[in-house]
Amino acid sequence: MDEFEAIRPYSDAEVPAVIARLLGDNAFLDVLARFRFPRAAKHWGWLLKPLIARRLRQEFATIVTVDALQQKIEPYVDRTIERATDGISYSGVERLKRGESYLFLANHRDIVMDPAFVNYAVFHAGLRTPRIAIGDNLLQRPFVSDLMRLNKSFIVHRSLSGRREKLAAYQVLSAYINHSIRQDGESVWIAQAEGRAKDGDDRTDSAILKMLHMSRKDEPFNEVLAALRPTPVSISYEYDPCDLAKARELYTRASTGSYSKAPGEDDASIALGITGYKGRVHVHFGAPMTQVSEDAKQMAAELDQEILTGYRLFPVHYLAYAMWEGREEALQVPTAATLFGADEVARAQTEWKRRLAACPNEQQPYLVLQYAMPVRNQYRLKRGQAL
Repeated sequence: MDEFEAIRPYSDAEVPAVIARLLGDNAFLDVLARFRFPRAAKHWGWLLKPLIARRLRQEFATIVTVDALQQKIEPYVDRTIERATDGISYSGVERLKRGESYLFLANHRDIVMDPAFVNYAVFHAGLRTPRIAIGDNLLQRPFVSDLMRLNKSFIVHRSLSGRREKLAAYQVLSAYINHSIRQDGESVWIAQAEGRAKDGDDRTDSAILKMLHMSRKDEPFNEVLAALRPTPVSISYEYDPCDLAKARELYTRASTGSYSKAPGEDDASIALGITGYKGRVHVHFGAPMTQVSEDAKQMAAELDQEILTGYRLFPVHYLAYAMWEGREEALQVPTAATLFGADEVARAQTEWKRRLAACPNEQQPYLVLQYAMPVRNQYRLKRGQAL
């Protein structure tokens, strides 16, 4: 039995059977019907679902490989980006070479779109798309797991409670990532820390880096990590579709000490993250690290510097920083008006006021925080200050 059977993405040989299973899954068809025909699905879902399934069977009848599936769905991704953004830009993609595999370590703001935008950049550069690490907490329904594993996702078991079970799971995860990059020649995308940076403070968790070393403990840490070609990736959204929900969560945690997700909250975040307005999006690929520190915390600090300086700041970030109670006068952060054109700043002010108005007064400081924090971090680094 394949030692990675429980977590790996589906292989080409499995694609036809998984597609057939999806098109026979009532829950999956129900989601498609409600997404495509939100009004009619409520009363006519029983009629729409078999029609959708038949149409998709015809459309995907010839798809028998993962690469062919990604080619097929690429136009749908294009349309989603066109509808939900004001354009996407990239930098640093030229650093990536065909035939090489990389460990993309990225900041994490959106559950689905972070790896999707990285995939999009790599795909359009003519390179193989990476395998994607995704937590099992997001795969509660079988069809979601099937969809993600069809699209080169592999599973990170985060919901385990026992220490021994967690260690065993991380050992397998470590071995899989190393095997993917070293033996299979397939790149991997993984977030720099578990969970989204809801406060806008993008930091690498050194525990992630230690996990990557777990399966090769007999080799030096720096050699094992360097062999994975770690590549920092900065994903910048002008506007976060989930910013109000994140502000609510941050406020609730601060005022009560905890936060419990409502049933279906992750599904709602995924849907809003995909379809919600993002403004402009920029993805920056830093240089692959050829030399790695012997210390995981030092490596994390080096990754942070690359990711934070590669983050693109938009006018809204400066508008938020100017009204943030935590701003630091010593950083001498310029105003949006001195960095951007008058029309661009005016558009940002209109959208920012709209978002503030939609946020309850007591939660607004946490909305401001999300957009102000990247400014503070970047200007601290410019001054050579510690984060």
